[in-house]
Amino acid sequence: MAELIHNPDIMSKAKKEVEEAVGIGKPVTESDIATLPYLQAIIKETLRLHPPAPLLLPRKAKVSVQLINGYTIPKGAHIMINEFAIGRDQESWGNPTLFSPERFMVGTKVIDIKGKNFQLTPFGSGRRICPGLPLAMRMLHLMLGSLINTFDWKLENGMKPKEMNMEDVIEGNALRKKDPLRVIPIKIIN
Repeated sequence: MAELIHNPDIMSKAKKEVEEAVGIGKPVTESDIATLPYLQAIIKETLRLHPPAPLLLPRKAKVSVQLINGYTIPKGAHIMINEFAIGRDQESWGNPTLFSPERFMVGTKVIDIKGKNFQLTPFGSGRRICPGLPLAMRMLHLMLGSLINTFDWKLENGMKPKEMNMEDVIEGNALRKKDPLRVIPIKIIN
């Protein structure tokens, strides 16, 4: 929600897509998700920039591995994957700090979050992928789609979207906004 409010043009595109697919003011259902590619792209882009767990669960190397640039990971080493840094990698993402759902809409390569595309693995990968992934993805689409289609949103105290602090902080193993989002919902009457 913070990224959508911070980027009103993206919010408008998302609202338009949901209104056309579902109808103005109606909640999104599970069967609607497949008809909302822009909303899906927004979720992926949000997980890229703001992964819920910036450091994935630690792994242990079963064998020694030689990496690019001469780095070696010795057998038995504990490995931490920095998902936060991967989401901001210049080589993987053009203009990595820009919130741009369109990056998931163009081209023929589909980037999913199920652990097959290593530049986007907010839920981990392989045998230890988060078991809550299917539920989380359904709920994220249903909640965000319903919130933007049922309400208009405005910031408290007349604040402008570009004045929002979009900085993140890490607390324990979780990422959160430094300043919580405080918005006022305005019910859409259809």
